Amino acid sequence: MSDTTWLTLIGLGEDGPEGLCTASADALAQATYVMGAERHLHLLPNVTAQRVNWPVPFAAGVEQLMARRGRATVVLASGDPFWFGVGTTLTKRLARHEWQAFPGRSTFSLVAARLGWPLENTLCLGLHAAPLLRLRPYLAPRRRIIVTLRDGNSVTELGCYLNSSGFGASSCTVLEAVGGPRERVTEAKATALVGQDFEHPVSVAIEVSGPGDVLPVAPGRADDWFDHDGQITKHPIRALTLAALAPRPHEHLWDIGAGSGSIGIEWLLADPSLQATAIEQSMDRVDRTRANAAKLGVERLHVLHGTAPTALQGLPPPDAVFVGGGLSLDLLSYLETLAVGTRLVVNAVTLETEAMLTHAQVRLGGQLIRLVTSQAVPLGPKRGWRAAYPITQWSHVL
Repeated sequence: MSDTTWLTLIGLGEDGPEGLCTASADALAQATYVMGAERHLHLLPNVTAQRVNWPVPFAAGVEQLMARRGRATVVLASGDPFWFGVGTTLTKRLARHEWQAFPGRSTFSLVAARLGWPLENTLCLGLHAAPLLRLRPYLAPRRRIIVTLRDGNSVTELGCYLNSSGFGASSCTVLEAVGGPRERVTEAKATALVGQDFEHPVSVAIEVSGPGDVLPVAPGRADDWFDHDGQITKHPIRALTLAALAPRPHEHLWDIGAGSGSIGIEWLLADPSLQATAIEQSMDRVDRTRANAAKLGVERLHVLHGTAPTALQGLPPPDAVFVGGGLSLDLLSYLETLAVGTRLVVNAVTLETEAMLTHAQVRLGGQLIRLVTSQAVPLGPKRGWRAAYPITQWSHVL
């Protein structure tokens, strides 16, 4: 420990201080304060440091900790503080020399060891502070998932959610206080979890099974995945639009004229590191977009009620911009001021908007293409092609 290190993060298992390394024990012995959940503080041996229960809400504890900055403090966390734990939340506010960490055995590692699951092929999700809807993109037969949950009641909620999604036949292993003397393991189908009593801390290993709808992994998901009022980029055009937007890890999208939010949502489904802001002038569609994002497990979509370009002021800069409706000369002029390298994709249906894109392509360059789709429909006793409105798409890198 350096002279300027004041915060020590210790990953504590349900077996308490058993197995703590020498450095962890030394940090506890030298600490002025020890902060953590009440159950963790009870597991400690006699220490001279002042014990501080981490308060609710969680953010209040962060502020209490920062108020002690510079005084030797230990924070107790469950297992590995940097795997869906408190570690990143705290250390991002500190300089590297101010803290040290000694992780314990993670819940995910312990659960995988109990079941013999290869952790590298198992999806691990921390749902103790996130909605169960985060599961939706991953629900597919044969998928193995380990989740941490908020409390025992959340196990019933999980069973209800899996059942309502069509995956009630999933095999679930509920592990309470895994790794400690109170450990209890219960095996049941998801439907049988409802109404059972479980104690915190709790995790569940799920082998997904059932006839529920599986969300495809490729863009251009069927339109019926989204609630909409007709204002939606239809799935074949959406697939081509996402290909033009070309999402890359850690990028941010502006989805202008979001409608049902389908473009922004599919952008976020491409990778968990992606971010998106949807701008929509209709309040009904704002609400619909938020509901669609939550239902499909990407509630991180930031939805704004407003009209571009005014609503764009002060937003984090985008790496890509999609305009699905409401293009104006003012908006186009604003988009031209964005950083070099920003990718623009604009879809037009009306002749007026197409004319703007034609002039923009002549002046600025980029690619201008026409997308035409037709669908086979009954035509008397036979069938014929019914064409949708053609889409003119301009894509350009500033």
